Amino acid sequence: MTQLEVFNPSTNEVIERLDYTNHDEINSQIKHANDAFQDWKLVDAHERSAKLYQWANLIDEHQDDLAKLITLEGGKPLDEAKGEVTYANAYVKWYAEEAKRVYGRTIPANTPSKKIVIDKFPVGVVGAITPWNFPAAMITRKMAPALAAGCTIICKPAVKTPLTTIKLVELAHKAGIPKDAISYIIASGKDAGDIFTSHESIHKLTFTGSTAVGKSLIEQSAKSVKNVTMELGGLAPLIVHKDADIEAAVQGTIDSKFRNAGQTCICANRIFVHRDIAEQYTAQLIDKVHALIVGDGLQDDVKVGPLIDNNAVKKVLTHITDAQEKGGKLSRTLDEIQSLKGNFLKPVVISNANLGMKVMHEETFGPVAPVMVYDDLDEAIKMANDTEFGLASYFFTNDYRTGLKLYNELEYGVIGWNDGGPSAAHAPFGGLKESGYGREGGTEGIEPYLETKYLSIGI
Repeated sequence: MTQLEVFNPSTNEVIERLDYTNHDEINSQIKHANDAFQDWKLVDAHERSAKLYQWANLIDEHQDDLAKLITLEGGKPLDEAKGEVTYANAYVKWYAEEAKRVYGRTIPANTPSKKIVIDKFPVGVVGAITPWNFPAAMITRKMAPALAAGCTIICKPAVKTPLTTIKLVELAHKAGIPKDAISYIIASGKDAGDIFTSHESIHKLTFTGSTAVGKSLIEQSAKSVKNVTMELGGLAPLIVHKDADIEAAVQGTIDSKFRNAGQTCICANRIFVHRDIAEQYTAQLIDKVHALIVGDGLQDDVKVGPLIDNNAVKKVLTHITDAQEKGGKLSRTLDEIQSLKGNFLKPVVISNANLGMKVMHEETFGPVAPVMVYDDLDEAIKMANDTEFGLASYFFTNDYRTGLKLYNELEYGVIGWNDGGPSAAHAPFGGLKESGYGREGGTEGIEPYLETKYLSIGI
């Protein structure tokens, strides 16, 4: 079998060659994970917690190494990559604590001759499939709660960014977590999905990725009624109302939109600005966007790195040209946007956006900020909700009544109010509608890895 070549998107150079894990090896790994589960599920919660803390300490010690890997294989600016490692490790630390907080309870029986006890048990062997845009954080927010709950887990990282996962798993083993309790495979998403959804020893599937692939995995999992968690696509709206702090709204837009060059599922994809402040907001946004330094993520002061590959570049350019053809005004020319060549695109603001444009209906996954003007708040809410997606949304207002109205009426699982970066390990992350189901993070994030049993005792 040919080897997997891992490319640096800044240079298009091969940085690593890895052997694929063949089907026999994957099946063997699942067997070993199932064998390990029989022991790991019996390990005292305090000991599991201690192992997770040891892993977290090693991640802290190797933050620079991990960040450099993230930048080399994914292109993310180094400071941003360090931030991702900190964020990823927050999940390990959080679930090191939650391992000790998986509580049962007793409930009143319906007769004095009985006692009813309720307990939580680990679901079993977990198959995890993760995307390339957050190679550390997407993995740890699956690994950590699974291990904390007493499950064993096999991780299938994106083939574009497998090196970060390999390093994290190596550190977990060094921390004393059994080798077969946490492992990885190098495989295509289709191969891993086919095996994970069909194998009788995989009791749970957790996936972060596109809605289209998620639907396929759900359908395949239904044949054996597997427990699944799905964090799927987004089309995040960002609403700036007329009473917003414009400077704060502009900075919040930058924080949301241009993280990882716009390649995140919760990036602001559609920006709706009230007519009264649209001109002022857009002018300030353009100034800040054009000041962002684009380049190789290992270089100092770079804020926007490359897109992951040439196919991503082509898609973003399609969205930009479509918007221009439909009346959008670009803040910089197409030649300037592409002037750095390779996988680099300079970020652009598109004013005069309208609902006929692809950028207003499709997830762009690039450094493009379309701004559409609105007059009525109810109109903006309707446009924001007019999508099958419901992952993240943002709004900026200094009126608490407007803010509560937006919070109540926006159909999204994660909402930022005057906040362009709402994600946190101790908060439940997940979407509504076709953006998936289940939550990762917070006290809710360990629940998908647990089964509930109750015992009725005659006394």
